[in-house]
Amino acid sequence: MKRHLDIGCGKRPRNPFGAEEVFGVDIYQPPRDEQTNLNYRSANLTLEPIPFQDNYFDSISAFDFIEHIPRMLLSQENQVRFPFIELMNEIWRTLNHGGVFYAVTPAYPAPEAFQDPTHINIITEETHQYFCRDYLYSRNYGFMGQFEVIESTWVHPRLHLTAERSIGKHLRSLKRSLIKRQRKTHLLWQLRAIKHTEHNPQFKNENIS
Repeated sequence: MKRHLDIGCGKRPRNPFGAEEVFGVDIYQPPRDEQTNLNYRSANLTLEPIPFQDNYFDSISAFDFIEHIPRMLLSQENQVRFPFIELMNEIWRTLNHGGVFYAVTPAYPAPEAFQDPTHINIITEETHQYFCRDYLYSRNYGFMGQFEVIESTWVHPRLHLTAERSIGKHLRSLKRSLIKRQRKTHLLWQLRAIKHTEHNPQFKNENIS
């Protein structure tokens, strides 16, 4: 993969697929003397679009982030907005055809989904289906994209900061040890963006160089 975007990245964008170029977006605005990373953009993704062009990324990640995005807001014009739906639109828009969205988030019924008072978007085992082919009920709420499921599974978050599964013997041993002691509290999504279908004929399989 060439380009990867980590949303809600904080100061250090993560790169789970080992992409050649890594970009980050976060609400955090670094001081001028820290603004050395040209691949970092500041944006409030609850209210603003992802500040990159269409079809730009091969992959996008979100670690402990989407649970902070409101499901519904009332605009100043008293219009109902669905920020989570809008964010999923933006993720799909900025991925190229076949690009992967990799998300790790605390989910129901794990207490970790609720204990942080800023967790306002509770994810369940079926939430991802609203954005995937053969379901797409979120069309009723303004979702314009389409994904297909690569993976949706319960995980231990610290063991899935990378998408690489072929880890060494020592890490495999550590993983088994942790699994025995810990609950699986987070859901891992890997969703592939679909852009040239009968429902979206205007999108073609092309990358932006």
